[in-house]
Amino acid sequence: MDLPLWAQILLILVAIWVVVAVVLVIVGRVLLARELALLLPNLVRLFAGLLRDPRVPLRAKIVVGIASLWLASPIDLIPDFVPIAGQLDDAIVAALALRFILRTTDGAVVRQHWQGDPATLERVLRMVSWGGRRAPRALP
Repeated sequence: MDLPLWAQILLILVAIWVVVAVVLVIVGRVLLARELALLLPNLVRLFAGLLRDPRVPLRAKIVVGIASLWLASPIDLIPDFVPIAGQLDDAIVAALALRFILRTTDGAVVRQHWQGDPATLERVLRMVSWGGRRAPRALP
């Protein structure tokens, strides 16, 4: 059975993702492997929730929508099958979108839509807030 090109690429990406997670588990970085494995699905759920939330300004929703289209698009600046560098442009787009969201939306709204480990979100928020406004403080 011949799969379409996009399905083949998707299967290769999932395989690479699984291999990296397994390697991290083998070398004893179980927590890092778990965070890596769940980061993309959690970002997808975060972006979907922010798009539906009426508290998120329209301009932030536009940025999230464009970033989501970019991440879903098979066309990238660096092809995804190139190890590590292939996901770099997607990571940069996701980081820039999150940075914009943090500047225009209350951090509590972002935290409310995060389905994963709160510590992972805090790490992501610290990384995307470099050089600008500090990441919103965690809720008590």
